[in-house]
Amino acid sequence: MNKVERALISLTDKSGIENFAQELADLGVEILSTGGTAKKMRDHGISVTDVSEFTGFPEMLDGRVKTLHPLVHGGILNQRSNPDHQKQCAEHNIKPIDIIAVNLYAFEKTVADPDCSLADAIENIDIGGPTLLRASAKNFNDVTVIVDPSDYPQVLAEIKETGNTTLKTRFRLAVKVFELTSTYDTTIAAWLNNVDVDSNSDLAGE
Repeated sequence: MNKVERALISLTDKSGIENFAQELADLGVEILSTGGTAKKMRDHGISVTDVSEFTGFPEMLDGRVKTLHPLVHGGILNQRSNPDHQKQCAEHNIKPIDIIAVNLYAFEKTVADPDCSLADAIENIDIGGPTLLRASAKNFNDVTVIVDPSDYPQVLAEIKETGNTTLKTRFRLAVKVFELTSTYDTTIAAWLNNVDVDSNSDLAGE
């Protein structure tokens, strides 16, 4: 198993991130990030590479497109033991991304506000986050994916000991991802099922 080289960190819940990111940086891990997460880490003196700099493509569409790029998802989904994958990565300058620390837009909190409009709810449906998480969880054999800050200490301890996490830990964290994304989608569907879309005039283009 290769040593961890690169982590992508993009969080709604930023609790404990400065310590986690600093320890990764101290271990020589390159940190990629976006928006407010990148700012918080820089405010704590941590070196961060913006995802837009990493991909050479700007964030766009009011932040709807940030991490949806082949250099990001190729970096996550390539199988390190697959020679053909590695050949393609070399051809397209795709660098491995070994850790994903992501949590999702707070949809449930947003729609708990009785004044929440349908347009506000729609804007708080996360797309990039679940995509990053599912890609990472699918490739748990090579990628460590973290959705819960309580998992930071174990991840750090294992990396300090061997340069990477154990397969058992990666698998456990992958299962946690699918539990989260399943609940997230169920919550969105349940809320939307109670909306009369014909009575809403706050959607763009209506």
